[in-house]
Amino acid sequence: MALSVTALTKYIKTLIESDENLSNVIVEGEISNFTLHRASGHMYFSLKDDGAVINAVMFRSSAQALDFVPKNGLKVLVKGRISLYEKSGQYQIYVTRMKEAGLGDLHVAFEKLKVKLYEEGLFAAEHKLSLPQFPQTIGVITSKSGAAVKDILNILSRRYPVGRVILYPVLVQGDGAVDSMVTALDYFETGKNVDVIIIGRGGGSIEDLWAFNEEKLARKIYAMTIPVISAVGHETDTTICDYVADLRAPTPSAAAELAVPDLSEIGIALNTRLAKLQATLKSKTAQRRDRLERLLKRRPFISPESMFDQKRISLDKAVSALAAAGSRSVNDKKLRLAVLAERIDAKSPIKLFTAGYSIAALKSGKKITSVGDIAVGDDFTLTVKDGTAGCRVESIITNG
Repeated sequence: MALSVTALTKYIKTLIESDENLSNVIVEGEISNFTLHRASGHMYFSLKDDGAVINAVMFRSSAQALDFVPKNGLKVLVKGRISLYEKSGQYQIYVTRMKEAGLGDLHVAFEKLKVKLYEEGLFAAEHKLSLPQFPQTIGVITSKSGAAVKDILNILSRRYPVGRVILYPVLVQGDGAVDSMVTALDYFETGKNVDVIIIGRGGGSIEDLWAFNEEKLARKIYAMTIPVISAVGHETDTTICDYVADLRAPTPSAAAELAVPDLSEIGIALNTRLAKLQATLKSKTAQRRDRLERLLKRRPFISPESMFDQKRISLDKAVSALAAAGSRSVNDKKLRLAVLAERIDAKSPIKLFTAGYSIAALKSGKKITSVGDIAVGDDFTLTVKDGTAGCRVESIITNG
């Protein structure tokens, strides 16, 4: 007689739960795929080592007694019972107690590389490139079959349909994943055919995401001259790639939103701005029109000829005043000239000659002003009003 799947599962579950060795076990392993169900308070995770993985659940009643916060990569000792979850047909451990045993090997390697690259400056803010505001072409590096690529492409096409997208499909986990992603980055860097790059994948365990923690990939991202957005896993996942990239997005969908603007929002903003400008222009135009109407009601516009009459009168007065001022100035100059002429005439040599004076000079031209300038027998000239006479000194008589 054939058994149903349900019957077989129940039978196996009975065998497991009837084994006393499995009803109270202590297991050591590394936490992976940890999830806290916030509504119920239950914890779901996996315990793993180098050879195997077992699913685990810790109900709220037991989890409330913990004195630490479980997280991926943490080594723990758990106590509980082994049973079978019928819906999935998987055996798992129902944990009643848990204590820390240390960090897992991958997390130790992660922290070690993180410190090394930080000290070398690969995470420095001053090295990070700014994203272009309106990129023409967006490069996407991810798996062609994952949910991440669908989310990225859907959001890019919805938000920014004018942008061109170049998808470079790569391996995102396992052997060859790092080289695959480095090759993709080389392709974009060499071709300079994109303005910004999104690199990432969906969520997973630390093992699934480990390619994004490799030093080779980190150094390649750091050397890029094109801005790189890291979009690895879910919001709680953090990788070395996130630290070294120019911008870290919590999810692939968020990366697409950060990479491009939303044209519909820009359109709304532009329409709002246009409406404000139109309203401002209308208001300014109305103000200018009112001012013009007030100006047109003023006298110069109503009776311009009266303004010209006033200007003519003012001009006539100005001309008369200018003419009077000019006449006074000329008379003053004439009077001053006459006074100066009288002064010059009074000092004229001709006046002296008329009064009977003469000028005596030696043949050399030197004026004779004293008997000391001549001697008996010297020839000299004597200039009077109407001519010059040649003379010779016969005798010298001094005063006193």
